[in-house]
Amino acid sequence: MASEIHMTGPMCLIENTNGRLMANPEALKILSAITQPVVVVAIVGLYRTGKSYLMNKLAGKKKGFSLGSTVQSHTKGIWMWCVPHPKKPGHILVLLDTEGLGDVEKGDNQNDSWIFALAVLLSSTFVYNSMGTINQQAMDQLQYPFEKDKTFNLPRLCIRKFFPKKKCFVFDRPVHRKKLAQLEKLHDEELDPEFVQQVADFCSYIFSNSKTKTLSGGIKVNGPRLESLVLTYVNAISSGDLPCMENAVLALAQIENSAAVQKAVAHYEQQMGQKVQLPTETLQELLDLHRDSEREAIEVFIRSSFKDVDHLFQKELAAQLEKKRDDFCKQNQEASSDRCSALLQDIFSPLEEEVKMGIYSKPGKLQDLKKKYHEEPRKGIQAEEILQTYLKSKESMTDAILQTDQTLTEKEKEIEVERVKAESAQASTKMLQEMQRKNEQMMEQKERSYQEHLKQLTEKMERDRAQLLKEQERTLALKLQEQERLLKEGFQTESRKMQHEIQDLQKKMRQRRTCTIS
Repeated sequence: MASEIHMTGPMCLIENTNGRLMANPEALKILSAITQPVVVVAIVGLYRTGKSYLMNKLAGKKKGFSLGSTVQSHTKGIWMWCVPHPKKPGHILVLLDTEGLGDVEKGDNQNDSWIFALAVLLSSTFVYNSMGTINQQAMDQLQYPFEKDKTFNLPRLCIRKFFPKKKCFVFDRPVHRKKLAQLEKLHDEELDPEFVQQVADFCSYIFSNSKTKTLSGGIKVNGPRLESLVLTYVNAISSGDLPCMENAVLALAQIENSAAVQKAVAHYEQQMGQKVQLPTETLQELLDLHRDSEREAIEVFIRSSFKDVDHLFQKELAAQLEKKRDDFCKQNQEASSDRCSALLQDIFSPLEEEVKMGIYSKPGKLQDLKKKYHEEPRKGIQAEEILQTYLKSKESMTDAILQTDQTLTEKEKEIEVERVKAESAQASTKMLQEMQRKNEQMMEQKERSYQEHLKQLTEKMERDRAQLLKEQERTLALKLQEQERLLKEGFQTESRKMQHEIQDLQKKMRQRRTCTIS
């Protein structure tokens, strides 16, 4: 479902059965397959106020969401319809239609409060629909439990907090009251022309002005992220807790950051698999390939992760990449040992047979075979160690070669024995130096890895800080506009509360501008 959405009609997203809310697995499955960013439009209002009609219009259909004509709400829970966004290519428009508030069959204001809260928390554009003036009594009944003995007015605070920018539309009655029950069957020419134009203006505004659902920090929400938010909020309500946006974002971050680690590790493995040909000639050659692949893997993680509290997931990535590097080093060592052992067998086995048969006669042949071994390419980092181990294991053979070499005098044989011993000692010293150099290279690589993680993390933190400042500046501008409106309308108490919010936000912004990343 990367490019097309094939929902022919709406589906229940959050079921409301006997006052209990449950997420519908089939609807969640649809969300999980949507890779594009989503624009989420939710509508809330009293029953029989035309909510479903407006949502069908946004979906571009005459039918879909159920229209009610009785005093009972036809829509139970929250229903979802995902369609390609008509004006934002590469985006999906998610329409959420909620059950009517104040349903006479429910008699449970608490249930209405949860539906209202979920609509607010899940949407990027929230529509409150009312017939006539806004029913303040219905709004006042939506009291949201905050503490055991305290409540606050959910609609007013939620709308002000999450949707500081507001737009009002007025709709005339579409047809005569007696024809309202057949509204979805009527053509536009059978409706009041002013109503038709008002609906068209409403849809056009929603399509043009509704933003992509975005979390704190500029995190764009796609289908799987919206799925996670739904589950977190519904589970919180079911367990008796309050649905909290911050908790939902942290839960989402846990899921996505874990996936980001695996995605980064998979990228590292893919790059190393394509670039590395074992055995490498030197350890540094392998470490250089590791460094390039590690840098790309960190970039993959940084792009996919967010809100990595205490950088726990990045530390996990660093540990996994270090283990992968060590695994490659071990494989490189084994590949080198295997190749060198096979070469020695091919090169020296004929000589061994000659010595066993006592027919060795060519002087200097042992040195020639060593030279041939050294000339072979891509023996890897174990070349010298495997050779010396082999020669040490064949000391009896080299002694026999010296004894059968008729061209050497006894004195020359003694000299040759000393030369061989000196050569062996020199090789051992060289091996120790090489081991020390390898250890130094590994320590240097660990430091470079640490610096690479720190560099990319610092850059991400700076980007996040700039993004947060941008969001705060936008919020501040909206709060100042809201405060001015409150003053004009005579809401002095509300204006003072808004002033406190503005001062607190300005303080946070000053701190953000002056902070440094160490």
